[in-house]
Amino acid sequence: MISYRNRLKVVADFLAAFLLLSLLSPILIISTIGLYFVNDGSPFFFQIRPGQNEKLFRIIKYKTMTDERDAQGKLLSDAERLTRLGKLVRKSSVDELPQLLNVLKGDMSFVGPRPLLPEYLSLYTKNQARRHEVRPGITGWAQVNGRNSISWAKKFAYDVEYIDKLSFLFDVKILWLTVIKVLKRESVNQSDERPMQRFNGNN
Repeated sequence: MISYRNRLKVVADFLAAFLLLSLLSPILIISTIGLYFVNDGSPFFFQIRPGQNEKLFRIIKYKTMTDERDAQGKLLSDAERLTRLGKLVRKSSVDELPQLLNVLKGDMSFVGPRPLLPEYLSLYTKNQARRHEVRPGITGWAQVNGRNSISWAKKFAYDVEYIDKLSFLFDVKILWLTVIKVLKRESVNQSDERPMQRFNGNN
């Protein structure tokens, strides 16, 4: 029997990403043009993240903040750099749409633990490190259960729970809950009200 976790999920992700990129192309084109002008020719934000088996890849998102700096050359606060268009794009979760390209490439899945920073790898416990057993996702079990309002320990517990329960129906449930949150204008990832805090280990 073909495994959903290892085979069907990959195929389903590829086909769904291709379809959505086609259907959402007008939104992507308008967003890219708007952010191009707002961000002085840089509509996209790239960053290295660890994926499945801790393999590094470049994640792509829309750039919602400028690169404005103070007199000493330090970046201004996130709130000061967040543009009006960037705020709208982030609130509607449109900033996550370029990650469909990561799904198409096979770096990410629609559902899975969110890809975090490479410097966190050495800080995980053995159990927390299990979050890299699967491809990271655009949305995940932790994101629909509180995102930035819960502790890092709780987020990682949700990530491991997802891996243990991974199935087609569980993915459908998470996607449905994500759609509800987006329709309610609740970001499933970083929010302005609760920006993501750095993970500094388990002590």
